[in-house]
Amino acid sequence: MNMKFNKNEDHNKLLVSSLNHKLKRVKLGGGEKRIEKHHAKGKMTARERIDFLLDDKSNSLEIGAFAGEGMYEEHGGCPSGGVVVKIGYVSGKQCIVVANDATVKAGAWFPITGKKNLRAQEIAIENRLPIIYLVDSAGVYLPMQDEIFPGKEHFGRIFRNNAVMSSMGITQIAAVMGSCVAGGAYLPIMSDEALIVEKTGSIFLAGSYLVKAAIGESVDNETLGGATTHSEISGVTDYKAKDDKDALTRIKNIMDKMGDFDKAGFNHKKAVKPKDKQEDIYGILPKKRSDQYDVREIISRLVDGSEFEEYKEGYGQTIITGYARIDGWAVGIVANQRKIVKTKKGEMQFGGVIYSDSADKATRFIANCNQKKIPLVFLQDVTGFMVGSKSEHGGIIKDGAKMVSAVSNSVVPKFTIIMGNSYGAGNYAMCGKAYDPRLIAAWPSAELAVMGGTQAAKVLAQIETASMEKKGEKVDEEKEKEVFEAIKSRYDEQTSPYYAAARMWTDAVIDPLDTRKWISMGIEAANHAPIEKDFNLGVIQT
Repeated sequence: MNMKFNKNEDHNKLLVSSLNHKLKRVKLGGGEKRIEKHHAKGKMTARERIDFLLDDKSNSLEIGAFAGEGMYEEHGGCPSGGVVVKIGYVSGKQCIVVANDATVKAGAWFPITGKKNLRAQEIAIENRLPIIYLVDSAGVYLPMQDEIFPGKEHFGRIFRNNAVMSSMGITQIAAVMGSCVAGGAYLPIMSDEALIVEKTGSIFLAGSYLVKAAIGESVDNETLGGATTHSEISGVTDYKAKDDKDALTRIKNIMDKMGDFDKAGFNHKKAVKPKDKQEDIYGILPKKRSDQYDVREIISRLVDGSEFEEYKEGYGQTIITGYARIDGWAVGIVANQRKIVKTKKGEMQFGGVIYSDSADKATRFIANCNQKKIPLVFLQDVTGFMVGSKSEHGGIIKDGAKMVSAVSNSVVPKFTIIMGNSYGAGNYAMCGKAYDPRLIAAWPSAELAVMGGTQAAKVLAQIETASMEKKGEKVDEEKEKEVFEAIKSRYDEQTSPYYAAARMWTDAVIDPLDTRKWISMGIEAANHAPIEKDFNLGVIQT
């Protein structure tokens, strides 16, 4: 191994170590003291509930672990958005589990909580996955009600989705294991089956204090909406459980009786590990964003047997396309090449940039995968499309539009891994969040932005110094540098993968060695949903 490999390896392993440290902190939810208080009530935490429910807690994917990270500090923070979401297996059935974390503001809903819950439902709808809700929430976080209550992507959309999923035949099971109040009370009742835990579970549109204020009636919460009331009088719930474990065991038993599902029929064979050492990814991926590397070296460490059938190998070389298998599943891979390449015409093409020929190749390949019903995997490390008069005259906008159209209209499931840069329109063409990937994850080395920090800071610094000079302020070289560094620091923070994950622009920040698992479980989930429409590229300029 050369010196550069070792430096890259050290750098990327440090990034993964930092990721694991951040995850460990996030998993404490509201903190150890609040966890102790939660246990004192005889309740399990959200994560403990999910771990008990899943067949194997290690064989799962967590969605949105960093949701809300650093976003609500003035309100005391909202770790993981106050809700834990995982894709896993219950009684052998793949499903998605959503559990309110009552150690975070009593499970109250912040704006990001709503966004994360809607993402969980979106995954269930797209993949026809059963969804299990473990309810323990005080309802909307009132100081921010204007950001979560009335909009299309707000709290109320969740109940609309409950109804839509029911009409689609997607199984929904809810266990009320704590508070379930106001509008939130509709969620378990709009599910197929609802359970409630004795003494700790309660469901009502208004609690005892509000009832007293509104209509003058004096009643305690247990009588108003406790387990006995809803299991024996109102008939709102279907099962009464004695404690958390009893409720979770009943859910396992219900899932155990479920029939099989119609399959999409994606090609699958026995999984084979890559021949090339997966850990080498740490040493291959450069520390410096200006350094080159061959993305085929990454691909060979992600695919079964390190076997990759490259499509149009000598054409459009800043995007690599080809067929492979990941954990047994057939996939089509579209990957940015960050290596400077030379065309047959003798022209040099910069790595990580999409040229007309690369966009043309990717468009054709995406169409082929749709024709063959092969899921697509996008490996992003892109700075954008090539600019300049030569590219413009050559129709880069037209060729880029073709690629964006192909990605937009693709009917096979798409999965996106952001390995490095994800800038500008390159993010769009390589199936960024706006283009409906079934799952989208970033490595700790990822950056998401309109452009790189240095370039953006230069542009913004020029604008700011020009504005200062217009006001008659003296701007010398030292002042220019000060302005530049301040802007770059702010911009770099916003390009962080954790900044993106906090806002649910990605589903997770993951260790590169978990990439195969994310894609494999993602395709398995997608296999629950047969493709119901044909691929149509739409109207494009040729």
